[in-house]
Amino acid sequence: MLIKPAADIKSSEITDKKLYLNRRQFIQAAAGTAAAAAAVTIGATDASAAVPAVHGRKLENLTKSPLSTTERVNSWEQITTYNNFYEFGIDKDLPSENARKFKTDNWTVMVDGEVGKKANWTIEDIIKGETLEERIYRHRCVEGWSMVIPWVGIPLANFIKRCEPTSKAKFVKFTSAADSRQMIGIGSRVLNWPYVEGLRMDEAMHPLTLLVVGLYGEVLPNQNGAPLRLAVPWKYGFKHGKSIVKITFTEKQPLNTWQESAPSEYGFYANVNPTVDHPRWSQATERRIGEFLRRKTLMFNGYEEVATLYSGMDLRRNY
Repeated sequence: MLIKPAADIKSSEITDKKLYLNRRQFIQAAAGTAAAAAAVTIGATDASAAVPAVHGRKLENLTKSPLSTTERVNSWEQITTYNNFYEFGIDKDLPSENARKFKTDNWTVMVDGEVGKKANWTIEDIIKGETLEERIYRHRCVEGWSMVIPWVGIPLANFIKRCEPTSKAKFVKFTSAADSRQMIGIGSRVLNWPYVEGLRMDEAMHPLTLLVVGLYGEVLPNQNGAPLRLAVPWKYGFKHGKSIVKITFTEKQPLNTWQESAPSEYGFYANVNPTVDHPRWSQATERRIGEFLRRKTLMFNGYEEVATLYSGMDLRRNY
Protein backbone atom coordinates (compact mmCIF):
# COMPACT_ATOMS: atom_id res chain seq x y z
CA MET A 1 0.00 0.00 0.00
CA LEU A 2 1.43 3.36 -1.03
CA ILE A 3 1.04 6.09 1.58
CA LYS A 4 1.67 9.57 0.21
CA PRO A 5 3.02 12.27 2.54
CA ALA A 6 1.20 15.61 2.56
CA ALA A 7 3.82 17.21 0.32
CA ASP A 8 3.02 14.71 -2.43
CA ILE A 9 -0.74 15.20 -2.45
CA LYS A 10 -1.69 16.60 -5.86
CA SER A 11 -3.52 19.90 -5.84
CA SER A 12 -6.11 18.40 -8.15
CA GLU A 13 -7.03 15.93 -5.39
CA ILE A 14 -7.89 18.63 -2.90
CA THR A 15 -8.39 22.00 -4.61
CA ASP A 16 -11.70 22.96 -6.18
CA LYS A 17 -11.52 21.35 -9.63
CA LYS A 18 -12.67 24.53 -11.38
CA LEU A 19 -9.87 26.53 -9.78
CA TYR A 20 -7.34 23.80 -10.40
CA LEU A 21 -8.15 23.67 -14.10
CA ASN A 22 -7.94 27.46 -14.29
CA ARG A 23 -4.37 27.47 -13.00
CA ARG A 24 -2.97 28.18 -16.47
CA GLN A 25 -5.13 31.28 -16.71
CA PHE A 26 -3.92 32.31 -13.26
CA ILE A 27 -0.27 31.90 -14.23
CA GLN A 28 -0.68 33.88 -17.44
CA ALA A 29 -2.50 36.70 -15.69
CA ALA A 30 -0.15 36.83 -12.75
CA ALA A 31 3.17 36.66 -14.57
CA GLY A 32 4.50 40.19 -14.90
CA THR A 33 7.96 39.08 -16.05
CA ALA A 34 9.51 35.94 -17.48
CA ALA A 35 11.28 35.32 -14.20
CA ALA A 36 8.07 35.63 -12.21
CA ALA A 37 6.29 33.29 -14.60
CA ALA A 38 9.05 30.74 -14.21
CA ALA A 39 8.83 30.91 -10.43
CA VAL A 40 5.09 30.35 -10.47
CA THR A 41 5.33 27.50 -12.95
CA ILE A 42 7.93 25.70 -10.86
CA GLY A 43 5.84 26.09 -7.73
CA ALA A 44 2.69 24.90 -9.46
CA THR A 45 4.16 21.77 -10.98
CA ASP A 46 6.59 20.58 -8.32
CA ALA A 47 5.14 20.25 -4.83
CA SER A 48 8.56 19.24 -3.53
CA ALA A 49 9.76 22.80 -4.31
CA ALA A 50 7.84 24.10 -1.29
CA VAL A 51 10.28 25.20 1.38
CA PRO A 52 9.32 25.68 5.04
CA ALA A 53 9.38 29.23 6.33
CA VAL A 54 12.61 30.46 7.88
CA HIS A 55 12.24 30.62 11.64
CA GLY A 56 11.63 34.16 12.85
CA ARG A 57 11.94 36.23 15.98
CA LYS A 58 10.86 34.55 19.20
CA LEU A 59 7.89 36.14 20.93
CA GLU A 60 8.28 36.91 24.61
CA ASN A 61 6.02 36.53 27.64
CA LEU A 62 3.82 33.81 26.19
CA THR A 63 1.18 32.06 28.25
CA LYS A 64 -0.30 28.66 27.46
CA SER A 65 -4.05 28.94 26.94
CA PRO A 66 -6.46 26.51 28.62
CA LEU A 67 -8.56 26.78 25.45
CA SER A 68 -6.00 24.66 23.58
CA THR A 69 -6.69 21.18 22.28
CA THR A 70 -4.50 18.34 23.50
CA GLU A 71 -4.29 16.76 20.04
CA ARG A 72 -0.95 16.21 18.32
CA VAL A 73 0.26 19.38 16.65
CA ASN A 74 1.25 19.51 12.98
CA SER A 75 4.88 20.25 12.23
CA TRP A 76 6.35 23.64 11.29
CA GLU A 77 7.11 22.25 7.84
CA GLN A 78 3.53 21.06 7.25
CA ILE A 79 1.99 24.30 8.53
CA THR A 80 4.24 26.58 6.48
CA THR A 81 4.25 24.67 3.18
CA TYR A 82 0.57 23.75 2.83
CA ASN A 83 -1.45 26.96 2.74
CA ASN A 84 -4.59 28.47 1.29
CA PHE A 85 -3.52 32.03 0.47
CA TYR A 86 -4.70 32.86 -3.04
CA GLU A 87 -2.98 36.26 -3.03
CA PHE A 88 0.21 34.22 -3.43
CA GLY A 89 -1.14 31.44 -5.65
CA ILE A 90 -3.98 28.93 -5.85
CA ASP A 91 -1.95 25.77 -5.18
CA LYS A 92 -1.20 24.88 -1.58
CA ASP A 93 2.59 25.01 -2.07
CA LEU A 94 2.72 28.34 -3.92
CA PRO A 95 2.43 30.68 -0.91
CA SER A 96 5.58 29.18 0.60
CA GLU A 97 7.39 30.12 -2.61
CA ASN A 98 5.78 33.43 -3.52
CA ALA A 99 5.43 35.03 -0.09
CA ARG A 100 9.10 34.83 0.88
CA LYS A 101 9.88 38.48 0.10
CA PHE A 102 6.56 39.90 1.30
CA LYS A 103 7.33 43.05 3.32
CA THR A 104 5.32 43.60 6.49
CA ASP A 105 7.41 46.34 8.11
CA ASN A 106 5.53 49.37 9.45
CA TRP A 107 2.21 47.56 8.98
CA THR A 108 -0.92 49.43 10.01
CA VAL A 109 -4.54 48.36 10.39
CA MET A 110 -7.25 50.93 9.75
CA VAL A 111 -10.23 50.77 12.13
CA ASP A 112 -13.36 52.57 10.96
CA GLY A 113 -17.16 52.40 10.77
CA GLU A 114 -19.46 52.28 13.78
CA VAL A 115 -16.73 52.76 16.33
CA GLY A 116 -15.61 55.43 18.78
CA LYS A 117 -11.89 55.16 18.11
CA LYS A 118 -11.25 55.43 14.39
CA ALA A 119 -7.52 55.11 13.92
CA ASN A 120 -4.63 53.43 12.14
CA TRP A 121 -3.14 50.88 14.52
CA THR A 122 0.34 49.41 14.31
CA ILE A 123 0.84 45.78 15.27
CA GLU A 124 2.75 47.00 18.31
CA ASP A 125 -0.22 49.13 19.37
CA ILE A 126 -2.63 46.22 18.91
CA ILE A 127 -0.71 43.90 21.22
CA LYS A 128 0.56 46.58 23.62
CA GLY A 129 -0.38 45.72 27.18
CA GLU A 130 -1.76 42.33 26.12
CA THR A 131 -0.57 38.93 27.23
CA LEU A 132 0.23 36.84 24.17
CA GLU A 133 -1.47 33.44 24.35
CA GLU A 134 -0.35 30.28 22.62
CA ARG A 135 -3.46 28.37 21.59
CA ILE A 136 -3.41 25.00 19.89
CA TYR A 137 -6.44 24.96 17.59
CA ARG A 138 -7.94 22.36 15.30
CA HIS A 139 -8.56 23.80 11.84
CA ARG A 140 -10.82 22.37 9.15
CA CYS A 141 -10.65 23.37 5.49
CA VAL A 142 -13.79 23.16 3.39
CA GLU A 143 -11.94 20.93 0.90
CA GLY A 144 -11.62 18.05 3.33
CA TRP A 145 -8.26 18.43 5.06
CA SER A 146 -7.37 19.63 8.53
CA MET A 147 -4.45 20.61 10.77
CA VAL A 148 -3.69 21.28 14.42
CA ILE A 149 -1.83 24.58 14.73
CA PRO A 150 -0.17 26.36 17.70
CA TRP A 151 -1.14 29.99 17.08
CA VAL A 152 0.02 32.92 19.19
CA GLY A 153 -2.23 35.94 19.57
CA ILE A 154 -4.69 37.93 21.64
CA PRO A 155 -8.45 37.55 22.04
CA LEU A 156 -10.14 39.61 19.34
CA ALA A 157 -12.66 40.71 21.99
CA ASN A 158 -9.92 42.59 23.86
CA PHE A 159 -9.05 44.64 20.80
CA ILE A 160 -12.69 45.28 19.95
CA LYS A 161 -13.30 46.73 23.40
CA ARG A 162 -10.40 49.12 22.93
CA CYS A 163 -11.92 50.33 19.67
CA GLU A 164 -15.18 51.26 21.48
CA PRO A 165 -17.81 50.06 18.97
CA THR A 166 -21.14 51.89 19.01
CA SER A 167 -24.55 50.29 19.57
CA LYS A 168 -24.97 50.15 15.78
CA ALA A 169 -22.02 47.81 15.34
CA LYS A 170 -23.61 44.42 14.64
CA PHE A 171 -20.86 42.94 12.44
CA VAL A 172 -17.10 43.18 12.03
CA LYS A 173 -15.65 43.24 8.52
CA PHE A 174 -12.02 42.28 7.85
CA THR A 175 -10.20 43.39 4.69
CA SER A 176 -6.94 41.76 3.64
CA ALA A 177 -4.00 43.32 1.84
CA ALA A 178 -4.12 43.40 -1.97
CA ASP A 179 -0.67 44.61 -2.98
CA SER A 180 -0.15 43.72 -6.61
CA ARG A 181 3.53 44.67 -6.34
CA GLN A 182 4.16 41.96 -3.76
CA MET A 183 1.28 39.51 -4.17
CA ILE A 184 1.51 37.73 -7.50
CA GLY A 185 -1.98 36.26 -7.17
CA ILE A 186 -3.64 39.67 -7.27
CA GLY A 187 -3.09 39.61 -11.03
CA SER A 188 -5.46 36.64 -11.36
CA ARG A 189 -9.21 36.63 -11.82
CA VAL A 190 -9.83 33.78 -9.40
CA LEU A 191 -11.47 36.13 -6.87
CA ASN A 192 -12.39 39.78 -6.55
CA TRP A 193 -9.71 41.58 -4.55
CA PRO A 194 -9.19 42.59 -1.83
CA TYR A 195 -10.23 39.54 0.16
CA VAL A 196 -13.05 40.34 2.60
CA GLU A 197 -14.45 38.37 5.53
CA GLY A 198 -16.94 39.12 8.28
CA LEU A 199 -18.17 37.95 11.66
CA ARG A 200 -21.27 38.69 13.63
CA MET A 201 -20.38 40.77 16.69
CA ASP A 202 -21.08 37.96 19.16
CA GLU A 203 -18.88 35.62 17.09
CA ALA A 204 -16.09 38.20 17.07
CA MET A 205 -16.41 38.66 20.83
CA HIS A 206 -16.36 34.94 21.63
CA PRO A 207 -13.32 33.93 23.73
CA LEU A 208 -12.18 31.43 21.08
CA THR A 209 -11.78 34.09 18.36
CA LEU A 210 -8.13 35.05 18.11
CA LEU A 211 -6.12 37.84 16.46
CA VAL A 212 -2.99 35.95 15.49
CA VAL A 213 0.52 37.44 15.40
CA GLY A 214 2.61 34.29 15.77
CA LEU A 215 3.10 30.58 15.19
CA TYR A 216 5.05 28.08 17.30
CA GLY A 217 6.12 30.92 19.61
CA GLU A 218 7.63 32.95 16.77
CA VAL A 219 6.46 35.87 14.64
CA LEU A 220 3.91 34.79 12.05
CA PRO A 221 5.39 33.58 8.73
CA ASN A 222 4.31 35.38 5.57
CA GLN A 223 2.51 32.40 4.02
CA ASN A 224 0.41 31.99 7.17
CA GLY A 225 -1.01 35.52 7.03
CA ALA A 226 1.67 37.82 8.45
CA PRO A 227 1.65 40.05 10.27
CA LEU A 228 -1.97 39.77 11.49
CA ARG A 229 -4.69 37.22 10.78
CA LEU A 230 -7.81 35.70 12.28
CA ALA A 231 -8.26 32.27 13.83
CA VAL A 232 -11.89 31.23 14.34
CA PRO A 233 -11.52 27.51 15.06
CA TRP A 234 -15.15 26.41 14.72
CA LYS A 235 -15.39 27.80 11.18
CA TYR A 236 -13.96 26.58 7.88
CA GLY A 237 -10.53 27.92 6.96
CA PHE A 238 -11.66 30.43 4.35
CA LYS A 239 -13.24 32.46 7.16
CA HIS A 240 -9.84 33.19 8.70
CA GLY A 241 -8.76 36.43 6.98
CA LYS A 242 -5.00 36.88 6.50
CA SER A 243 -2.70 39.92 6.30
CA ILE A 244 -5.46 42.17 7.62
CA VAL A 245 -5.20 45.87 6.76
CA LYS A 246 -8.67 47.10 7.72
CA ILE A 247 -11.29 46.30 10.36
CA THR A 248 -14.70 47.89 9.86
CA PHE A 249 -17.57 47.87 12.35
CA THR A 250 -20.86 47.86 10.50
CA GLU A 251 -24.60 47.63 11.08
CA LYS A 252 -25.16 45.51 7.97
CA GLN A 253 -23.86 42.01 7.32
CA PRO A 254 -20.82 42.27 5.03
CA LEU A 255 -20.58 40.24 1.84
CA ASN A 256 -17.54 38.01 2.15
CA THR A 257 -15.37 37.20 -0.85
CA TRP A 258 -16.25 33.53 -1.31
CA GLN A 259 -19.93 34.25 -0.71
CA GLU A 260 -19.76 36.81 -3.51
CA SER A 261 -17.84 34.47 -5.79
CA ALA A 262 -19.95 31.32 -5.29
CA PRO A 263 -23.06 32.02 -3.17
CA SER A 264 -24.50 28.54 -3.73
CA GLU A 265 -21.37 27.01 -2.19
CA TYR A 266 -20.20 29.45 0.48
CA GLY A 267 -22.48 31.23 2.92
CA PHE A 268 -21.78 33.94 5.47
CA TYR A 269 -21.42 31.76 8.55
CA ALA A 270 -19.04 29.01 7.36
CA ASN A 271 -19.59 26.97 10.53
CA VAL A 272 -18.19 23.45 10.33
CA ASN A 273 -21.31 21.33 9.85
CA PRO A 274 -20.68 17.77 8.64
CA THR A 275 -24.38 17.31 7.79
CA VAL A 276 -24.18 19.94 5.03
CA ASP A 277 -22.17 18.79 2.03
CA HIS A 278 -20.38 21.10 -0.31
CA PRO A 279 -22.06 20.78 -3.74
CA ARG A 280 -19.04 18.87 -5.06
CA TRP A 281 -17.86 16.86 -2.06
CA SER A 282 -18.90 15.49 1.30
CA GLN A 283 -18.03 17.28 4.54
CA ALA A 284 -18.70 14.21 6.70
CA THR A 285 -15.04 13.20 6.99
CA GLU A 286 -11.66 14.90 6.87
CA ARG A 287 -8.02 13.98 6.46
CA ARG A 288 -5.46 15.46 8.84
CA ILE A 289 -2.34 16.61 7.03
CA GLY A 290 0.38 14.02 7.72
CA GLU A 291 -2.11 11.19 8.22
CA PHE A 292 -3.45 8.64 5.77
CA LEU A 293 -6.80 7.62 7.24
CA ARG A 294 -9.80 9.93 7.25
CA ARG A 295 -11.66 10.81 10.43
CA LYS A 296 -15.22 11.86 11.20
CA THR A 297 -15.84 15.59 10.98
CA LEU A 298 -17.11 17.06 14.26
CA MET A 299 -19.89 19.64 14.48
CA PHE A 300 -18.36 23.09 14.97
CA ASN A 301 -15.02 21.32 14.50
CA GLY A 302 -15.49 19.94 18.01
CA TYR A 303 -15.90 23.36 19.65
CA GLU A 304 -19.39 22.71 20.98
CA GLU A 305 -19.17 25.69 23.37
CA VAL A 306 -20.12 27.98 20.46
CA ALA A 307 -23.41 26.17 19.77
CA THR A 308 -25.38 28.67 21.85
CA LEU A 309 -24.41 31.41 19.39
CA TYR A 310 -26.68 29.76 16.83
CA SER A 311 -29.58 28.69 19.01
CA GLY A 312 -32.78 28.65 16.97
CA MET A 313 -30.99 29.04 13.63
CA ASP A 314 -31.35 26.61 10.75
CA LEU A 315 -27.70 25.71 10.17
CA ARG A 316 -28.49 24.04 6.87
CA ARG A 317 -29.84 27.31 5.44
CA ASN A 318 -27.33 29.48 7.28
CA TYR A 319 -24.29 27.65 6.00
